Amino acid sequence: MIIKPTNTYTKLLTDDKNSGKEIITIFDFFKEFNENYRKFNNVNLILDFSRNINIDLKGILLFSPRSQEHKQNNKSFVIVCKGINFDKLPSELIAVPTLQEAEDVIEIEDIERDLGI
Repeated sequence: MIIKPTNTYTKLLTDDKNSGKEIITIFDFFKEFNENYRKFNNVNLILDFSRNINIDLKGILLFSPRSQEHKQNNKSFVIVCKGINFDKLPSELIAVPTLQEAEDVIEIEDIERDLGI
């Protein structure tokens, strides 16, 4: 898992071939994510699966409990992925097809929290 912090969020990526450790399945990523979750539970979070991991609705649903926990901590939790039917996601999960859209979601949610919405 590659961790890239910014001023407004932390982005988690699947490992690329240059890292020496390639995550092959969503379940491998989920296991590593859960093992390291305490590092991320107080920051806005983007899970970016757009690079080299195939993810389906079943894989995304694995993250539902963490997404709910994140929202209870007043932090954003956004998944970037392609090729799924976003309408089938439960309301507690936010998934978008691009990183720019994920950044926009975090910006909007930050504004809403600031306004008390």
